[in-house]
Amino acid sequence: MLAPVALRRLIFLLLPLAAAAPAHALDYRSVAEAAPVYDAPSAKAKPLFVVLGGTPVELVVGLEGWSKVRDSRGDLVWIEKKHLADKRNVIVRADRAQVRAAADDKAALVFEAERDVVLELLEGVAAGWARVRHRDGQSGFLKAPQVWGL
Repeated sequence: MLAPVALRRLIFLLLPLAAAAPAHALDYRSVAEAAPVYDAPSAKAKPLFVVLGGTPVELVVGLEGWSKVRDSRGDLVWIEKKHLADKRNVIVRADRAQVRAAADDKAALVFEAERDVVLELLEGVAAGWARVRHRDGQSGFLKAPQVWGL
């Protein structure tokens, strides 16, 4: 059994590790409309590029009026919160993602989406599949590892 002093030291050493652990699951959003992103949380910061509307991003840090986000390539940038929507989209990471009529490898093929195509997420992942819709209206199920943003 640890002595009270040793126990306090152990807690003191382990506390920063607990604080660094993620408090919640990944939080994804989509960019509402084309918007500039910056290298710091200020409109006076250096603009880096413009993100297209519909692009899925992962929320990393939120400050008053600003969000630090990660894109599908792993780039970290700042964007004004007003440009983010709660709507969830995903982006195809496979060379060709197969969207099927049901969450089954043997289900009929509805369509294929090429790398970097953005799809609307209709239902989250269940048994490794996600239900999505293409902007042309076709919808179906694809395997979760084929996309980023879940």
